[in-house]
Amino acid sequence: MTSDPRSLRAPAQSRSLFNSIKFFVFCHSLLQLAQLLVSGYMKSSISTIERRYGLSSQKSGLLASFNEVGNTILIIFVSFFGSRVHRPRYIGAGALLACLASLLMGVTHFMSEPYHYTKSIIASNEKSANLCQSESSVTTSSYNQTCLKQETPAQQGIYPMLLLGQLLLGVGAVPIQPFGISYIDDYASKKNSPLYLGILLAMTSIGPAFGFITGALMLRVYVDFDKVPKEEIEFDTKDLRWVGAWWLGFLVASCILFLTALPYLFFPRNMPKEEDPEDIDPQPDTKEQQQQTDTRQEPTLIQFLKSFPKIALRTLRNPIYLLVVLALVNLSALLSGLATFMAKFIEKQFSQSASFSTMMIGGVGIPMAVLGTVLGGALMRRFSLSVNGASKLCTIAILLCMLTALPMLFLGCPTQNIAGVSNNSYDLLQCSSSCHCSEEAFNPVCGSDGMEFRSPCHAGCQSVETDNFSKVVNYTECRCVSGLGFALPRSCGSGCEHLLLPFVVLLGLTAFIAAFSQTPSCMMILREVPPEDKSFAVGVQYMLFRVLAFMPGPVLYGSVIDTTCILWGKKCGKQTSCQYYDLERFRSRFLGLQVVFVCGGLLCYLLTIVVLRKRDRYQESDYQMVNQKISENAKEKELMT
Repeated sequence: MTSDPRSLRAPAQSRSLFNSIKFFVFCHSLLQLAQLLVSGYMKSSISTIERRYGLSSQKSGLLASFNEVGNTILIIFVSFFGSRVHRPRYIGAGALLACLASLLMGVTHFMSEPYHYTKSIIASNEKSANLCQSESSVTTSSYNQTCLKQETPAQQGIYPMLLLGQLLLGVGAVPIQPFGISYIDDYASKKNSPLYLGILLAMTSIGPAFGFITGALMLRVYVDFDKVPKEEIEFDTKDLRWVGAWWLGFLVASCILFLTALPYLFFPRNMPKEEDPEDIDPQPDTKEQQQQTDTRQEPTLIQFLKSFPKIALRTLRNPIYLLVVLALVNLSALLSGLATFMAKFIEKQFSQSASFSTMMIGGVGIPMAVLGTVLGGALMRRFSLSVNGASKLCTIAILLCMLTALPMLFLGCPTQNIAGVSNNSYDLLQCSSSCHCSEEAFNPVCGSDGMEFRSPCHAGCQSVETDNFSKVVNYTECRCVSGLGFALPRSCGSGCEHLLLPFVVLLGLTAFIAAFSQTPSCMMILREVPPEDKSFAVGVQYMLFRVLAFMPGPVLYGSVIDTTCILWGKKCGKQTSCQYYDLERFRSRFLGLQVVFVCGGLLCYLLTIVVLRKRDRYQESDYQMVNQKISENAKEKELMT
């Protein structure tokens, strides 16, 4: 009989593990971390994907925001289904779909042809198209073969597959956070529920930071390290032609999502509520009656869809709610654009590598925003701010954000001198007109006179010096380079490296101060909406975020960036990604759009203060009228007596 208790212990322990809300919080924290890691990683790799497949910034912005499409369409139904379904299994299914989406985006690398770029040196049995040739000696056979490979159906279907992966990623993310939060709120004790939800909110902020840091590490590895021997990789991460292994992080994230999805298959639909002496649990009979009553009162799907527009309109008619949501929409549009393209801005403006620029966003910008969000909530709790106090706090935070954002407009340098591209430099290409340079060649070199050329051929270089490993050290006998007449195999850069530190400091301060308004704004929304409409109000809020900010924001920023391009790349006669930007226009338009959104948020918060003051005056006048009537009635009674 001694063996029977032992045989029963393991199942009891396993049941208690998956019946523990603490273990659910642990699993859900890991899942949200993995899911948001993919989202952050996508944004960290967007400029690399753009360079790899020759996309414009507008197309890459559309790709970055496409996961919001599926999320927006289905998020309405999540608020309807609520506790009607087996929430842990739906969460697990969503995680597995996100796993499949991440795997799909990573697999596109294996469908692609090796990355083609203008090489610095050609094999000895070929004539170099990269140097100045007196006659057009470039053979077209290899060129035509490369173009034919680029036009295969598999190669042309890569961008649609990336869009599909982003769409599935958004659909898979729909049930994860709403169902997880409601499940925890149902079965956690009143004392521990805020702590558990705080842990989940922390993970929603830490996840994208891990995604950017992971991207910074992966982008240091060459994109085709699995296809090309290490000896044939002839440039480093600082070269403008460098493309990192963007696909590797998606495969790693897919494995993590798969592992974090498995526990949800074993959680029960309903679990025992966490015990807490301070909680007063209802009697079993009362609980059953309450569940039956709730079931009877729950509307059908058709009734829900019919009532949703009415409740949404009723909610949007609340001026305080509408103004605060519009302020958050401005800040969300600002965030979506900066998260997608700020790393690219740092890369181009300050001549940094893609991996280093990504690390700045994940290691400085996002953690400062998380700290600002936490301190904003702490200030709300410390001073017990009302709606009026919260609106003033948000206004002060956005005003200070404006003061820290404006100086960034002036931290930068003009575009480096590029022969044939920059102003007053077109005559320099006449000296290489007889070199028969390819229009598609892109192998930037920096002349000894400080002028940058698209390739050694455009600089009129006729010979090359190499080291013992056959790597280019120097180009010599360059017709178009004055003075010593040689060119180095690298870009001249913008010369703004010394301004990077103050820019990153201002960027961190701006993110920190702007995040102060997040928690007070959410509290204003919850306090201004009737209790029966809170869930709908939150749902409408996030739907507006996606429709007005997260979806159009990256596309808008990408379109603005494309207007600053001064030299588009070409491959097989088709336009590819931008090779050179007008850095002054890039800075003024990109950061100027940021200032526009900050001004929009500030205007909404100022209008909120005005509306609240008017409402308080009306309430005071009504209160005075009521008191006056009471006093008049009291006087009449005294006269009667």
